[in-house]
Amino acid sequence: MTNATSTTTDRSDLAGRKEWTAFVVLLLPLLLVSMDVSVLFFAIPSIDRDLAPSATQQLWIFDVYGFALSGLLITMGSLGDRIGRRKLLLLGAVAFSTASVGAAYATSPEMLIAARALLGIGGATLMPSTMGLVRNMFRNEQQRSTAVGIWSGAMAGGIALGSVLSGFMLQHFWWGSVFLINVPAMVLLLVLVPVLVPEFKDPNPGRFDLWSVPLSMGAVLPVIYGVKESAAHSLDARNALLIAVGLLVGWVFVRRQRVRDDAMISRELFCGKGFAAGIGLNSLAAFAMMGSAFFTTQYLQSVLGMSTMEAALWSLAPSLAVGAAAPAATAIAQRIDRMQVISAGFVIAAAGFALLALSDTDSLWLLLIGSAVMSSGIVTVMALVSDLALATAPPEKAGSAASLLETGQEFGGAMGMALLGAVATAVYGADLPDSAPEAARKTLPGALATGDASLISAGREAFVHSMQYASVAGSLILLAGAALAVALLRRGIGARKQLAPTH
Repeated sequence: MTNATSTTTDRSDLAGRKEWTAFVVLLLPLLLVSMDVSVLFFAIPSIDRDLAPSATQQLWIFDVYGFALSGLLITMGSLGDRIGRRKLLLLGAVAFSTASVGAAYATSPEMLIAARALLGIGGATLMPSTMGLVRNMFRNEQQRSTAVGIWSGAMAGGIALGSVLSGFMLQHFWWGSVFLINVPAMVLLLVLVPVLVPEFKDPNPGRFDLWSVPLSMGAVLPVIYGVKESAAHSLDARNALLIAVGLLVGWVFVRRQRVRDDAMISRELFCGKGFAAGIGLNSLAAFAMMGSAFFTTQYLQSVLGMSTMEAALWSLAPSLAVGAAAPAATAIAQRIDRMQVISAGFVIAAAGFALLALSDTDSLWLLLIGSAVMSSGIVTVMALVSDLALATAPPEKAGSAASLLETGQEFGGAMGMALLGAVATAVYGADLPDSAPEAARKTLPGALATGDASLISAGREAFVHSMQYASVAGSLILLAGAALAVALLRRGIGARKQLAPTH
C-alpha cells in the first residue's frame, strides 16, 4: 500500500491520453444501459398497435430489463474479476447488440419480452465491467476521482436522455428504431476497446461458486419485485411474502459468502474502511433520486398538462446542473475532507426536496430548480461514495465492488419509489372526497379520466399536497443521511489523505 503523498505525486501513476480516450469509449455502454431504462416511455402506444400485448405483457416489456439487470449484477461482477473485465465487456456488447436487433424486429410480445431480458443480461455485464475498468485504469487518486465523477454524471444524465431520444426517433421512424440506436455504439465499442483498454482480472480468483448465482438472484429479485409492486399497487400479503422470501434467501447467501474460500463476494472487500459505508450511502442517495421521480414526472404531465415529449424535454433541464455537479464535487473533495463534501451533498439534496415542498399547481420553474438542486446534491454523494468504495476495495476485486455498488443502488431506488410513493398515495387518497370514484381516489390519472372538471381540479390539488408531504419526508431522510455520513466517516475514513489506492 502506498501512502497518499506518493499516490498523488508519482507521475508514473498518471493516466495519459490513451487512458482518457479509453474512458470516453467506456462511457458509451454506460449511457446506453442507463438510457434503456427510459427508452420505452414513448414507444408503448406504437408497440400496442403493432404487437397488441396484454396488460401483463406490457408490464413485463417495461420491467423485465430492470429485473434481469439487477438480478445478475453480483454474478457478472464476480465473473468479470475471474475471466477479465475487458473480455466480459466485449461479450456483453455482443449480447446487447444482438438483443437490440431482436427487440427492434420483434413480431410478438413474447419475443420483445425475451429480447428485453437479454438486454438486461447484457447490461448486467456492462455496468460493473466499465466501473471496474475505471478503477484499474486510473491509479492516481485525483484522476480516478475525476473519472468516477464524470461516470456518475453520465449515468444520471442517460436516464433523462433516453426518453427524449426515443421521442425524437419515434417522430421519424418506427418503434424498433429506439433499440437500433444501440447497435452502432456497440460496434464502435467492439472495435475500440481491444485497442485502447487493457485487460484486468484477479490473478488468483479461485473456483467460481455456481450455487451462489441462484442464491444471489433469489435474494435480489423477489425483494425488488415486491417493493416495486407495493409502490405501484399496495403492500399486500403476496408482495410481503415475496420480500420476506428474498430476505431469507439473502440471509442464506450472506452466510455462504462468509464461510467459503471461493465466495462470490470476497470478504476482502469489507476489510477496507469505507467500503460498506460507501455502499450504504450510495443506496440512500438512490433512494432519494428515484423517490422524487415518482411524482416529479407525474407533476409535469398530469398537473401541468404537458405532453410526454414536452415533459421529457423539460426534464432535461436539471441534467445540465447534474452534469457539472459530480466533477465539481470530486475537485472540491481533493482539497478538503471528503466527509464534509458528502455530508454537504446530502444537505444540498435535502434543500432541493424542500423547494419541491413549496410547489403548487402552477410551479414549473420551482419544480425544475428544486429538481436541479436535489439531483446535484445526490450526484455529488453518488460520485464521492462510489469513489470511496472503489478506492478501498482491492484492485483485483474491482468488478465485484462495482456490482455491489450498483446492486445497492437498485435496492435504494426501489425503496425510494415504494416509501415516498406510499406517503404521496396516502395523502392523495385522504384529500379526495369519499364520493369520488375509486379509480380517481387511487391516482391522479384516474381522476383525469373522469372528465369531471371539479374532480380533476381536486385531484391536481390533492396530488400537489401529496407531493409536498413526500418532499418533506425526503428532505428529512436526506438530512438524516448527512448525519449518517458524518457518523460513518468521522474517523477520517472519507478523508482524501486516507484513500490511497493499492497497486
